[in-house]
Amino acid sequence: MEIVIESSAEKATDVVVRLVSSVIRKKPNAVLGLATGATVLLFYRKLVEMKLDWSKITAFNLDEYVGLPPRHPHSFHRFMWENLFRHVNIRKKNVHIPDGLAADIPKSCERYERKIVAAGGIDLQLLGIGTGGHIGFNEPTSSLASRTRIKTLTPRTRKDNAPFFGAPAQVPHHCITMGIGTILDARHCVLLAFGKKKARAVAQAVEGPVSALVPASALQLHPRVTVLLDTQAASRLKLKRYYRWVSDHKPAGTDSA
Repeated sequence: MEIVIESSAEKATDVVVRLVSSVIRKKPNAVLGLATGATVLLFYRKLVEMKLDWSKITAFNLDEYVGLPPRHPHSFHRFMWENLFRHVNIRKKNVHIPDGLAADIPKSCERYERKIVAAGGIDLQLLGIGTGGHIGFNEPTSSLASRTRIKTLTPRTRKDNAPFFGAPAQVPHHCITMGIGTILDARHCVLLAFGKKKARAVAQAVEGPVSALVPASALQLHPRVTVLLDTQAASRLKLKRYYRWVSDHKPAGTDSA
């Protein structure tokens, strides 16, 4: 696991942009796993500015709320099209987002898993982290081997997402999310976390025990993970000085996973 601590969210975002743009340039038909939320907004804006060729790229999103139609102002379908997809030349048939309106959600989730496999697996999976330590919408106690499925959101997660909806009562109770096992199948996982409110979750995920109570801690089991932090999100890490030393001294062309 490589921990990269930058002085600001923007500088950390620039690192992620370089990572993802390198993947797209080196593998024009790459499969990307994408995330939503405030943490990735700047990343998508900067990525669009790169004017890369997305014509052969395939994208799979982490999650979607159950019950929200694609054009709902707070659906992740709309988030992705407004902030990324409509600004690049990706083919609509290559965009995959869980169907929150599926008549048979379990079967829809099984199809989603099969599509990922058929695409050759995910080359790079972008992740955020919730204040409760979740990745995707894998809430605490999620199975570390879980696959794409329906999940019930915790009151804490619904409260955290309330600003997007106006009030906690308007946040859906359920979602469809890639499972932790699905996420760990990606060849490279890249996690972004900014701000002091993420510091505790980051410390537990990076330096705590691997536990279903902190789903993001499962990333410790992955052979290639890059964690991009600003100084506030890194503030509770015990080995901050070591992580910075590693970043300053690692051999060119390598990571520290």
